Amino acid sequence: MINEYKKLKKELNVELKNILSYWVDNTIDKEFGGFLGKRDHYNKVVEKASKGVILNTRILWSFSAATNHLKTDTYKDVCDRSFKYLKDFFNDKINKGVYWEVDYLGNPINKRKQVYAQSFTIYALSEYYLFSKNEEAKTWAIELFNQLEKYAKDTKNEGYFEAFNEDWSPIEDMRLSDKDMNASKTMNTHLHVLEAYTSLLKIYDNNELKASLKMLVKVFLEKFLNTKNHYELFFDDHWNLLSNTVSYGHDIEAAWLVIDAAKLIDDPELLHQSEEVAVKVADTFLLEAIDKEGAVINEKNLTTNHIDTDRHWWPQVEALIGLKYANDLKSDEKYISSSLKIWDFTKNNLIDYKNGEWFFRVDDKGIVYEDEDKVSMWKAPYHTSRACIILNK
Repeated sequence: MINEYKKLKKELNVELKNILSYWVDNTIDKEFGGFLGKRDHYNKVVEKASKGVILNTRILWSFSAATNHLKTDTYKDVCDRSFKYLKDFFNDKINKGVYWEVDYLGNPINKRKQVYAQSFTIYALSEYYLFSKNEEAKTWAIELFNQLEKYAKDTKNEGYFEAFNEDWSPIEDMRLSDKDMNASKTMNTHLHVLEAYTSLLKIYDNNELKASLKMLVKVFLEKFLNTKNHYELFFDDHWNLLSNTVSYGHDIEAAWLVIDAAKLIDDPELLHQSEEVAVKVADTFLLEAIDKEGAVINEKNLTTNHIDTDRHWWPQVEALIGLKYANDLKSDEKYISSSLKIWDFTKNNLIDYKNGEWFFRVDDKGIVYEDEDKVSMWKAPYHTSRACIILNK
């Protein structure tokens, strides 16, 4: 089994270069600048598609992280291109922060300040700075951190509010997407604030930042985590639970991201607690989230017991990371065995060997959803490239 796991790592190393090649060859917008906003399932360009900040920050993070990992300048131009486009078109020079969406020409069409988006920009800029040493990127990341601390942080009840208008005033509809609840505090956004602050702390040794990151770790352990080893998803201002759904991908992703954050805080007890929780979450994940083919299913509604058995691309790779962390903490071949099955399923069902990249999702019979895009606001190289990198560190 150890040899099979080594083979998995080698295959992920090859897959990283395949993923990067796809994005270099298929997403650079040579006509209007930056990157294309959308390619459909068949890899056909969707003309004049708008461009989302999540896609663009995830491109910057992925290529910056790959550059740092591979120790190469091969992707420097892509990184610089991505940084410049974000700076020129998504940066709100009047109110600060980043816009949610621009049109294909770069004109803002949705100026709302989603905290999720500010976080991903911090995450991307921090990773970009690590190799470029571009002080402008670092300064911008710190500025965004200060904006979140000023406007989004709940100094009374802890945590961060979900979204704001262009000028950082309160907004009625705070939803990240049409699929989400209109809740003022969400696990998903907090997860990526935590992720962003963890990366920023590596380049910006600041006491306020460290204190906020410590608060976020505690929020995950004390607010989001329930007694059944799942992370609750939607809350109101006062941390009253609004949702009844388990998201298996977010469970296993949070398990390892909280550990990474706790390691930087220099609090041994908090780190120990985070590691204990991660193992419990991983064990519960193995019991509930893996189907008969070894793949990761999507969600479960705890009220109706309805299970969404679709297999999305990103929970598969987040599982590879989360199970690696669990195995590092508590060596058990069940983590390796499950990882091998997940990777076999992914290779056979989710990687598009004809048109490149990965399919968005398949159903429980392995049938691909052809109405899902290959490149879009939510379909980026971040989850996949990150897994390839972390499992080969």
